[in-house]
Amino acid sequence: MNDYNKMVLTATTANSWIYPECKNWAENVDDLIDDVVHCYEAGATIAHIHLPRGKEINTVERIRERCDILIQAGMSSDSIPERKGDFEAKPDMMSIILNHHDEHFTQVSVNKLHPLNELEEYCKKCLNHKIKPEWEVWHMGSYWNLNCLIEKGLVEQPHILTLFFNWPGGTWSPPTADEYLHRINYMPNGCEHTISVMGDEQTKIATLAISKGGNVRVGTEDYPYIKKGVPAKNNAEIVARMKRISEEMGREVATPSEGRKILGI
Repeated sequence: MNDYNKMVLTATTANSWIYPECKNWAENVDDLIDDVVHCYEAGATIAHIHLPRGKEINTVERIRERCDILIQAGMSSDSIPERKGDFEAKPDMMSIILNHHDEHFTQVSVNKLHPLNELEEYCKKCLNHKIKPEWEVWHMGSYWNLNCLIEKGLVEQPHILTLFFNWPGGTWSPPTADEYLHRINYMPNGCEHTISVMGDEQTKIATLAISKGGNVRVGTEDYPYIKKGVPAKNNAEIVARMKRISEEMGREVATPSEGRKILGI
């Protein structure tokens, strides 16, 4: 658990690939920026954003003009050349998957390899651009790759991890307490971890993570419902609910300033 004993709350602002019927996410840049600001006002520490291609720099600048939320550039499925704009925008963090992508959604499937040499290049580019890597952990092989990067001296503590559960496809893992506990038992030293759960088991795993000193990611990309069968009005409502749950469990949510210290940014 971090020195603040505070929970870092991440808001995901993208569309839901498995629940496309909800349509409670932003569909243009202006609405995306408003969504991020509303998540900040609701208590989010971090905004996980799929920065619009060709508008990455402008989007980051406009968000920073309105609030100091930590910006995490998503779309780890894209290759490094495809993310040139993400690097140039200089977000606080960049999502990088530690294994191959094998995801199957309602309207799209994603199958892309991310070999170790690509991860090494990511480390070097993030260092040059002063961006903190946020490592996506989908199974135990993710840790094997991360340990290789640690042994080569390419990454510095704290290692920021997001543990994924119940995302459909060949890298699926069950959203269960034993899977979560197994995953955190094998984390390398010096990690701060967040959980990402797709589906209505999200609250169950989130409360377990909060009790274990972990952090939580919520939003329309992960699970666009406020409860089973009830779509959220917006991301701010989802964020406010998880903030309330964490506070009721005795852990305040970190401000962006506190989040920077916790995550070594």
